[in-house]
Amino acid sequence: MKIKNTIRNVVLSGAAALSTVIPAAAAETDFNEVGKQMSIMLQNRHYDRLPFDAKLSEKIFKMYINELDYGKMFFTQKDINALEKQYGNQLTELLLHKESMQPAQAIYNLYRKRVEERTEYAKELLTKAKFDFNSNETVVRSRRDVKEPTDKGWPADKAAADKLWNGMIEDAMLAETLRRSIIETRAKEQGKENPLKDEKVIGDKLMLRYERVKRTVDDVDNEDIANFFLSAVAKSYGPHTDYFSAREMERFMSSMSNEFVGIGALLQGEEDGATKIKGIVKGGPAELAGELKLNDRVVGVDINNTGEVIDIMFMKIDKVVDKIRGAAGTSVRLKVEPADGGEPKFIVIKRGTVEMGESFAQGEIIERKSADGGLSRIGVITLPSFYANFDTGETRCSVDIEKILHRFNKEKIEGLVLDLRGNGGGSLEEVRRMTGFFIGKGPVVQVKNYKGSIELKSAHDNAIFKQPMVVLIDKSSASASEILAGALQDYNRALVVGTSSTFGKGTVQQPMDISRFMPFFANRERSGYLKPTIQKFYRVSGMSTQNKGVESDIVLPNILDAVDVGEKYLYYALAYDKIRKAVGYKPAPRENLFVSQLKGKSLKRIKQSKDFMYIEEDVNRTKERIEKNEISLNAEVRRDELAQAEARTKQRNKERVSRFANVQREDKEKMTFYKAHLDDLKSAKLPVFDPSSDDNGYMNLAVDKVEALDVTPEWPSGMDPVKREGIAILDDLVKMTNQAKMAGVLNK
Repeated sequence: MKIKNTIRNVVLSGAAALSTVIPAAAAETDFNEVGKQMSIMLQNRHYDRLPFDAKLSEKIFKMYINELDYGKMFFTQKDINALEKQYGNQLTELLLHKESMQPAQAIYNLYRKRVEERTEYAKELLTKAKFDFNSNETVVRSRRDVKEPTDKGWPADKAAADKLWNGMIEDAMLAETLRRSIIETRAKEQGKENPLKDEKVIGDKLMLRYERVKRTVDDVDNEDIANFFLSAVAKSYGPHTDYFSAREMERFMSSMSNEFVGIGALLQGEEDGATKIKGIVKGGPAELAGELKLNDRVVGVDINNTGEVIDIMFMKIDKVVDKIRGAAGTSVRLKVEPADGGEPKFIVIKRGTVEMGESFAQGEIIERKSADGGLSRIGVITLPSFYANFDTGETRCSVDIEKILHRFNKEKIEGLVLDLRGNGGGSLEEVRRMTGFFIGKGPVVQVKNYKGSIELKSAHDNAIFKQPMVVLIDKSSASASEILAGALQDYNRALVVGTSSTFGKGTVQQPMDISRFMPFFANRERSGYLKPTIQKFYRVSGMSTQNKGVESDIVLPNILDAVDVGEKYLYYALAYDKIRKAVGYKPAPRENLFVSQLKGKSLKRIKQSKDFMYIEEDVNRTKERIEKNEISLNAEVRRDELAQAEARTKQRNKERVSRFANVQREDKEKMTFYKAHLDDLKSAKLPVFDPSSDDNGYMNLAVDKVEALDVTPEWPSGMDPVKREGIAILDDLVKMTNQAKMAGVLNK
């Protein structure tokens, strides 16, 4: 009791010293209770049974302040030291005693106060300060902690913070000045009107930027602050353990199912506070209604078309989205400033289900003529995520992939490129089932819980696709992507091609409804969900993908290998380890993949490739810039750097224009592309299409006049260097496999 009372007194005095607690609505969910129940769940359910003690409290504190102020630009070190002394080693105790929201709000209130002070100081500098951009001063490019969040690195006090912000504002002014100069020059060179001719003066534009920051920090309620704090609590256990507020869980479920209920519009927050319509889904509610246009600006939302319009100026974009979305069949009324400059008007749109078409599995067949006049066919499947509708089960990526593969078999393709680049994962059950399409019956992945018990997840059906395969990966291929790529590699079923490795996420999370653990009479409506790491998964070979990822059999140059992307760069990531091989794991002979020969052929092409040469140059420059981690405040130095970059881009574009034209011409002479998207599979004959076309089959997009000044040519036939090289590797693999079969030397 003595400890508890002491803590209670500390918390209440701390909160009162900063500001009052944000008013709560009647019968609001008690997030102190939510914090307690979540803490108990973490202790009982997380893979790592971390002691819920003062050491963990320090981690929670550091995570919370770094989540709020990751750039270390608003708090001062004096603030951090005082907050740590007051709360640093007591947060776990406060969580268990249902008193954690007071320090969460006290820390946030101080953060909000500092943001207001800093943004006001920024506005004062933008109004009064005179910058000549002639100094030899520099500013730090990134102030983020690298290995784990710390309680160090903030400016010592107000004077140090002022100095930091002087440099930041000078950098922002210089960067915007140079940006406008480059865009004006590009427009003149191309004989176009300067798209920034009507831009606000630089000082006013930057003021609006900082005003948006301030409004975003101000526009929070108790649920938001609880979300920030409880997320920090969860992430202190590891980067993928998280707390989802009720709002976030709704978004998460929509992303997993690839559909949502709304109006079918892509929104973008503008610096002046409005929300611009950047895209309209074809066939969606907004397009069918016919009134909302691209580049219209939304400034108010009447959620249920009742006459109560909410001002959304400077509102966070995710909150704007939440207000526009709703139940199917209901109507939302938008206050809109038309793109053509007309008078503001109201537009009523009936909400409906919108499918995110670009997020579904997509297939294509490439038919090529050989020198002797024969034809060969390969298939390409792009899978953006392992999606599944957990509520209805109607949308499942494994079902979609199965349909595409059956059609590929019917079309008699000789090999397959499976593109998992950018695929961050998804449903474990979907990847288990999908792996079986390629390996047949057998173990797919091993899953270990905190007790050390290992569960083997296997495929139970015969393989439906047996031709040679290449899997494309990059540093953002994670989780379920790594299970599939790792299994295909372990079985020697496919060659893995791409960046040095995948992301390196080898853990399994399970969303848990906190409301189920709340006391019987407690308001549980907005309790949210805990998504703890409950298991680690291992490849059938016994190796983990945790931190290391799946390493490519053939590595291609990629800018992602220059930046800190991957599990090993995340805070508190679990360690790499190994277990025994899976029972029943029987790989095909490694020599059937001809790895060394294919690697040699690929390396020869890479050395002859201008595009891969450009990528390698960019990788080296990016590594140098990251290591240097500073930006000059001298206009002459910056102008020279940008001039070099512009000259380099022009030289590359000039070289590429003629070369790409030749490649495109050769492609048209030798290749025919057939679209095998889900809607095309029912057709008796797959439609021929031009992959180099800019047509977006899913959404009409607004034209950005600044982006239109970028005259970098599109990849020939829509194939970037990695995809083109992946197809070349597959082509070699198909030929070698066929030759080995004919010679009777292919091992079984």
